[in-house]
Amino acid sequence: MHHHGYLWAGPKLRFDQEALRRPPPPEPPPAGSRPELVQRYREVAAEFPASDLPPLETAYWLVKPRSLVRGTWRAPPDAAAWLGDRLAEFAPRFACEAQRDGRHRTALVVSAAQRIGWGGDVSLGFYLERPSFLSLALVTCLPGHKHLELGCPLA
Repeated sequence: MHHHGYLWAGPKLRFDQEALRRPPPPEPPPAGSRPELVQRYREVAAEFPASDLPPLETAYWLVKPRSLVRGTWRAPPDAAAWLGDRLAEFAPRFACEAQRDGRHRTALVVSAAQRIGWGGDVSLGFYLERPSFLSLALVTCLPGHKHLELGCPLA
């Protein structure tokens, strides 16, 4: 088992482009579908895996470019420590004052270590000033994971 870390920070308007954050349907539109539907399917199928935007489902980070992986760790505490470092780095920019509190951030790190320790994924999001958005994720790769078909960036 190992864990990959992902980070995205950018304009909230770009983050809100949900169509680019959804994977394409597993099957293309049936023959005879409207041309605009077929074209939209092709666009999403090409854009989703290449986009740096956080996917709506955390595990889908695994189909994104390998260059987006910010780190890989075998031990959950190491992955959670990376998460804690990123939270500390961005904390001064958090729009919500309560999220800047060190105790709150520590609780998030402890929870993340526990969750990935039993094979779960972690996805956190924070509004930053200007309006911007920060997305942090830890994705677990392990045999038998429910999203094993998505592959692993190390493969």
